[in-house]
Amino acid sequence: MTMTHYLRPIALCESPQSEEGAALRLAGGLVYASRFALIERQGGKVSARTRYALPELRAALPGLPPAVQAQFENLQRVHAPLQCGARTVRLDQPQVVGILNLTPDSFSDGGQFMDDPEVANAHASTMLEAGAAMIDVGGESTRPGAAAVWEGDEIKRVVPAIERLAAAGAAISIDTRRTAVMEAALGAGAHVINDVSGLRHDPRSLEFAARSGVPVVLMHAPGEGEDLHAGASYGDVVLDVFDWLAARCDAALDAGIAQDRIVLDPGIGFGKSVADNLALLNALPLFHALGQPLMLGASRKRMIGALSNEAAAHQRLGGSVMLAVKGMEAGVQLLRVHDVAETVQAVRVWRGLKDAALTDFSQLA
Repeated sequence: MTMTHYLRPIALCESPQSEEGAALRLAGGLVYASRFALIERQGGKVSARTRYALPELRAALPGLPPAVQAQFENLQRVHAPLQCGARTVRLDQPQVVGILNLTPDSFSDGGQFMDDPEVANAHASTMLEAGAAMIDVGGESTRPGAAAVWEGDEIKRVVPAIERLAAAGAAISIDTRRTAVMEAALGAGAHVINDVSGLRHDPRSLEFAARSGVPVVLMHAPGEGEDLHAGASYGDVVLDVFDWLAARCDAALDAGIAQDRIVLDPGIGFGKSVADNLALLNALPLFHALGQPLMLGASRKRMIGALSNEAAAHQRLGGSVMLAVKGMEAGVQLLRVHDVAETVQAVRVWRGLKDAALTDFSQLA
């Protein structure tokens, strides 16, 4: 029976000096871990869990399986910035990605940016001025039960907006599952492919993404057809999603996509219950063991309403910012959000707190 291993940070600290240097910097960012759990799984079930302080883990590491040693190195991997035309998106600190939905049936904004280019352009400009590092443009709703969109219509929705954003010098990602849309979007000036199917939906997309040479975001979703939410079945949602993302990352590498151009997303809300989503959010530091930058898209998601008296999507700001902070505390590099100004403000305050902790040398006395 095959045994798999997972090295999960289980205790984070405000600075390395607070642990007298016995803390590991996660992913080259501003988050430090001092304790770790080594989880063993056989036949889909957790068979053992061993806890280590960092010095204990370093001492034990030579005798641990190669996969664990690789994950330990991955936890520390420093990620190169994403180059998006003239814009550079650094990955050594949290960055906010603003959402621009150009669909008639978006769960969060009801298609208000689809039919009026001036309104969409103004909204995108507002997000950039507020501090968005990138704008994620989408022309298809992927909420549960959403109708399929013909790729020609999707192209008509997204290309004009991308052209305007490119003219403004913005970093742009295209949120699509279809190769024709990817190609049209990149031709219009987009820089990143964000595929909620993990480059599985369109059989041509993996090869196209490799040939294009642009960064890609691979998101976990259980569905293999039009409905990305279908077919969800988890033994352990955290470890199952980890394994799935590892396999998609390997597929991307095998297709010729460079390692420094792969971003992974656990897919909050896609084929997952509230309990599943909460487990994934609590386990976010584990996903650094995959060795890739992370994106978190939890903004205005259904789980927030479920935890707050069924608040409507437009009333989920507080929960959205809370989940963004959760991502920051876990070392997530890219926060995909609707409410850019509020999230950027949270990032700046969080960054101030981290800088103060890192320069507080009284902890060494």
